[in-house]
Amino acid sequence: MKMALMPKKPFNRAPIWIAAVLTVLWLIILHLDLSFQTLLYGYKDLFEYFGRYSSPDFSNLSRYLVLLWQTLAIAFWGTILALVAGVVLAPFAARNMTPNRVVYRIARELLNLMRALPDLLLALIFVASMGLGPLPGVLALGIHTAGFLGKFFAESLERVDRGVIEAIQATGASRTQVLMYGGWPSIQREFLGNSLYILERNVRMAAVLGLVGAGGIGLALNASLETFKFRESAALIIVILVPVLAFDNLSTWLREKLK
Repeated sequence: MKMALMPKKPFNRAPIWIAAVLTVLWLIILHLDLSFQTLLYGYKDLFEYFGRYSSPDFSNLSRYLVLLWQTLAIAFWGTILALVAGVVLAPFAARNMTPNRVVYRIARELLNLMRALPDLLLALIFVASMGLGPLPGVLALGIHTAGFLGKFFAESLERVDRGVIEAIQATGASRTQVLMYGGWPSIQREFLGNSLYILERNVRMAAVLGLVGAGGIGLALNASLETFKFRESAALIIVILVPVLAFDNLSTWLREKLK
């Protein structure tokens, strides 16, 4: 009677992965000319600098809340602008909804251009042309995130069941009617989930855009940092973080419910 052969010992890939990670880290250090000695010497200065933010000054809390409300308004209206633009462009960028290939390519490239232009760059351009205020922030967020929403909606429309579209077309419905009665209702869940994600993202970015003059609480934070008012800066950072974190968690919970 022959004895059963023992299975081969599985190959241990852990040393290879460890060696690969260490090699990459070494290449990063070598290429960027990082100095651990400088980091070790500078850690005391780093802790001393962050220690200046240890006593937030909330004496102007009412003003901070007004600025925070303006920041949330920038995020909201920027999302509305992106939503409108995305809804208009998405059908033309979906293969099963677009009138022809030329229109499809133009819509796709326009969405690509919107996504390619960072909202910080757009904010700088609009601030330079329109001046300081919330309008440049709304336009920057709206144009940039319209590229994302338009792409998300177009890809969702392309996944609509072909049978649903053909059934509506069989009734003699126009292209617009097919979209309204077959396209958008079929992607309602994705529509709401993607819109919530963009709104969540814009709430975070609205505060950042204020640093380049696009209005809101970020503008006040930038001014306090430039004048070395560390206690005021600490209070502004806390006022920004609390609602942003709360909204992130709320948005995540709502998107999970939609799934």
